Amino acid sequence: MNGHGHGHGDDHPSGHDHDHDHPHDHGHHHGGRLAASWHRLTHALVPHSHDSRAKIDPALESSREGLRALWISLVGLGITAVAQAVIVVLSGSVALLGDTLHNVADALTAVPLAIAFILGRRAATRAYTYGYGRAEDIAGIIIVAVIAASAVAAAWTAVARLLHPAEVTHLPWVAAAGLVGFIGNELVARYRIRVGRRIGSAALVADGLHARTDGYTSLAVLLAATGAALGWRWADPVVGLAIAAAITFVLKDAAREVYRRLMDAIDPALVDQAETTLRAVDGVRDVTTVRLRWIGHRLHAEAELVVDTHLSLVAAHEIAADAEHQLTHAVPRLTSATVHTDPECHPGAHHHTDLSHQRRQHPSELSPHQSGSRTS
Repeated sequence: MNGHGHGHGDDHPSGHDHDHDHPHDHGHHHGGRLAASWHRLTHALVPHSHDSRAKIDPALESSREGLRALWISLVGLGITAVAQAVIVVLSGSVALLGDTLHNVADALTAVPLAIAFILGRRAATRAYTYGYGRAEDIAGIIIVAVIAASAVAAAWTAVARLLHPAEVTHLPWVAAAGLVGFIGNELVARYRIRVGRRIGSAALVADGLHARTDGYTSLAVLLAATGAALGWRWADPVVGLAIAAAITFVLKDAAREVYRRLMDAIDPALVDQAETTLRAVDGVRDVTTVRLRWIGHRLHAEAELVVDTHLSLVAAHEIAADAEHQLTHAVPRLTSATVHTDPECHPGAHHHTDLSHQRRQHPSELSPHQSGSRTS
């Protein structure tokens, strides 16, 4: 049996009932025995999907949600930068000018991520058989690099200010601009992180963490202005160094999240949930393998099941199809699954190798059960 692609909703909780417009009627009791037999045969031979063509692919919808989050946050950061720029013109603060330029540059990190979301919506090809979802991971690397550059720039500027102190003027306006920058960045950060976690986009979460570092930088302007008002000329560079250290901690978290995604790390609780769901399927004797991997913000699963040795090819296929169907409902953001069944007497990959050798050396010795063991 071939793996079947599913477009089920990203946030189906386990145990919920769902109504579907199935292309194939799975109620075999309709139409008589002849129709049921014909249905089972065509069901076994023809790849199928449990989605209605009239429905919008929820995975595509999650990409749209990610794009919407990017554009909304980009507008929010743009408004913040414009407000700061106005105060820069009025106050003539070089420190605030640097923070404003920093916020503008960091807002533009939404561009590679938006490109990644658009690419991820493209259909799979012969060359990219899993699609373009990994473009999000590449965008995540770019975002981590920008965060690292921000940390270096903040530290470099702070050290330069320590070596060459400068007066800060128009302190009330500078303080107000720093507060505006902090609030704007924090709102954008929370929004991106919330949407990123909801749709499963590590890159969008990393971008949200990046916006949070920008907020800390803006807050540093506020603290520096307060220190300067008290006559502490060293306040600005010292706070800048502290912010550089804070950015480094955020960088560590963002880099770890992107690294785990690149290495196909998965939450063990999702694996446990998938195994529990598969073991509960009628006809499944055991679950030997469950693999989950992220492709962009979508999950793909591969599973190997043990079934009764005496089952026919069609019966084993029906168990696999049922297992696949239940799996896509039980695991959030799982949009595709490939399920393979093994006979109970010889489960596992080593059995496949043995069968391959036997088939070539002694093809007549293969039993009917062995020759039909591959049903996925």
